[in-house]
Amino acid sequence: MADTLFGYSIPFPTYDLYVAITAVALYIPSIILTTPEAFGRRVQASRAAGSDLPPAVGIDGVQYLHVKVGDLLWVATTRVNLSPSLVSELLLRITVICRDYFGQVTEECVRRNLPLVYELLDEVMDYGFPQNSSTERLKQFIAIQPQAARSLPPGVTGVAGGEAFDRPAEVIKSVLDTSRTGPVKDEIFVDIVERLTATFDATGRQKSSSITGAVQIKSYLSGNPPIQLGLNEDLIIRGREGGPASHASSDAVVLETCSLHQAVDPRRLDTDRVLELVPPNGHFAAMNYRSTRSFRPPFRVYPLMEDDAVAPDKLTLYVRLRAEFPPSKTATGVELRLPLPRSVQRVHVETDGARPATLGLPSKTHFAQGAEWVERDRVLVWNLKHLRGSQEHTLRARLTVDAGSVEAVKRDYGPITVQFVLPGKPSASGLDVRYMKILKQEKNYNPARWFRVVAVANSYQIRPHWL
Repeated sequence: MADTLFGYSIPFPTYDLYVAITAVALYIPSIILTTPEAFGRRVQASRAAGSDLPPAVGIDGVQYLHVKVGDLLWVATTRVNLSPSLVSELLLRITVICRDYFGQVTEECVRRNLPLVYELLDEVMDYGFPQNSSTERLKQFIAIQPQAARSLPPGVTGVAGGEAFDRPAEVIKSVLDTSRTGPVKDEIFVDIVERLTATFDATGRQKSSSITGAVQIKSYLSGNPPIQLGLNEDLIIRGREGGPASHASSDAVVLETCSLHQAVDPRRLDTDRVLELVPPNGHFAAMNYRSTRSFRPPFRVYPLMEDDAVAPDKLTLYVRLRAEFPPSKTATGVELRLPLPRSVQRVHVETDGARPATLGLPSKTHFAQGAEWVERDRVLVWNLKHLRGSQEHTLRARLTVDAGSVEAVKRDYGPITVQFVLPGKPSASGLDVRYMKILKQEKNYNPARWFRVVAVANSYQIRPHWL
């Protein structure tokens, strides 16, 4: 039986839910109400062809713009010429609002809270035009209570939307939650989340790098008292006044660009390098920034393709992964993806963690990992659930290729992409929160303060054929 969305049938597979944000279709007659079906058919056709759907596609005069957060596609439709960046920002903001209201954005949570999602869209959009994307302001218009997910396995929530496997855990609460057992606990969560972009050659040399980050806050403080977050004293922000002089030491933290939440006082940042604000309820970014500072890469990957000494139509591929961070830190959700040409017929893959132990003793290298050849996508996938710093592991793949295509395979494989989540100080940019002050004049007021630094891969690639 087909799934339904806002009362309309959608022919999507049961293991996915495509959340079609069709506020324009619901209010403007020029958009037909069968757009979810048309988009679903295009997604299924792209999957069957083994390709990814572009973020913007046109079908029968209707433009579909979507963003993917975890396993969900959030879609907007229009017949007029709109800014794709504006639509993408709106869709991402809606995912944050949904997370604020029912704690996490997963397929099950969206299914159980479809009436709430519809009511939120009704308040956010008015006749197809965005009106209100503030979680704090929406609270006075929303009457439906959120429904919690049936089960919350550890690691299902995260800083980027909360759905990916082994993302760093965050608090799963709703901004409407007033029925917590026991006394209400005041607490505030501050995260420095940085997305790393880097490109390497086959020898491990770093060719380019950049960092985009955010100081993210989630507040559960009663009365919404003002807070102060003290940043690095030697922080330099290009284009802003204040801070150390331009001839500051080479160890100074330098940000190329910086944008602040409307609640942040920019004068305190310029003069004292302090983020002072009254935090609204819900999850928000107090500061977004970009840095081109060179950083020590958390991972290095060394690929090597060798000819087979016996069979002329076989190749052996070695991929060596080394964790460059200290042993006190552990990365989660590490995944390497290596595309192979169509002339590769078969792939037999093994990892060092699968080696048998000697004399019945547990192997020191045995840990949760796995590798597989996804023939439909023609990509070799290597997953490592947890990887401690200073460790090194190797994947070995034996390739059977078409006759006469050995040199072409050696020339055309790659690039290798790496995904990971790495919690722990210091941040790649060097940005740090030195202290947090809660300005509430109340005796014995000591709310819980939670702080962490997380690095995630944005575009982390190894180009095997670069010199």
